[in-house]
Amino acid sequence: MRLKTILTTALICLIGLGLVITPALAEGPSLDAWKPKFDPSGAKYKLIVSNVSHPVLKGVYTGFAIRDELWKRSNGQMYLDYKPFSMLGGEVEVLNQLQMGAIQGMACSSVASTNLGPRFGLVNLPFLINSFEKLDKFVNSGKLFDHFLMAMDHQGIMAVDIASYGNYGWATTVPVKTIADAKKVKFRIAEAAVNKLSYKAWGFNPVVMPWPDVPVALKQGVITGLDHTLTVCSITKKFEVAKYFTELNYAQGLFIWLFNKAWYNKLPADLQKILVETVHDMCAEARAAAKEQEMQQVGAAKEKYGVEFFKLPDAEMQTLIKQADSVHQNFASEINKNYEADKYQPENYLMEVQQYMGYKP
Repeated sequence: MRLKTILTTALICLIGLGLVITPALAEGPSLDAWKPKFDPSGAKYKLIVSNVSHPVLKGVYTGFAIRDELWKRSNGQMYLDYKPFSMLGGEVEVLNQLQMGAIQGMACSSVASTNLGPRFGLVNLPFLINSFEKLDKFVNSGKLFDHFLMAMDHQGIMAVDIASYGNYGWATTVPVKTIADAKKVKFRIAEAAVNKLSYKAWGFNPVVMPWPDVPVALKQGVITGLDHTLTVCSITKKFEVAKYFTELNYAQGLFIWLFNKAWYNKLPADLQKILVETVHDMCAEARAAAKEQEMQQVGAAKEKYGVEFFKLPDAEMQTLIKQADSVHQNFASEINKNYEADKYQPENYLMEVQQYMGYKP
């Protein structure tokens, strides 16, 4: 019963985040466009991996890149059957399937992942790991990232790596150049505790709203601002109405690559190594590709929609960082909790990461 409740909360978060497939993203190529160029029928080991979003996002396409590279490196022994578009259901069903071993892996949003691995909430904290460069720094931090990846180990789920789909900012129907401007905006935010606490700390006026309701709400003025990544706002055509984007860059949109631990432990040692190395390599490429995609979408937003871009003054950014530090403290106990299987047992994991990342509220 507890797992069902937790996972129901996860689905609500995903719909709010705009990661569950919507008509705006569903338009375009069918899954046939990503069929493998090889015959997988001879694979000795098959793994089914899920994601809720659209491979037009580089962080989601990663699954197909891993599929093809894994086939090559394993000499046709392993076939990753990738299921994006919520083909296996929302993360409610998928997390349950993964934990029970009905499927072998998933690329899970960092927000939804906190329901079974609260430590994963570290990457959702405002202004901590809030750029492509900082994400790479964290991934290459050694024991700090290794400890992060152990977040679901006690749940029978192993994490291997992380992919990005861009930096969060504000798409608005009016220019937002200052905090005073932002206080006048009715921001749509996701149904997620970290978002609601951040906006409360900033003293803004958020509206929690399902992603499918956003287009009409923007057009009708029910909301005048949207909290999301630039890439998603551009691809889903939100810039048709919201002609301004403030590059707040307070967090990254992330997918964490998870696998069923019992299934993984049954693989031959050489294939275990190949799988992990392949996921690492392709996620690294995906992070670089997501950065390039965001830069391309900046150009597309300007040329196609006439979007104007802004940044808050440095002093005001520092104000937001200081105010949002209360969010860090709110989640500290959950993030700092150690488990018996953890090889590293830090006294204050959050503080260690903050110091390593140069976080100064």
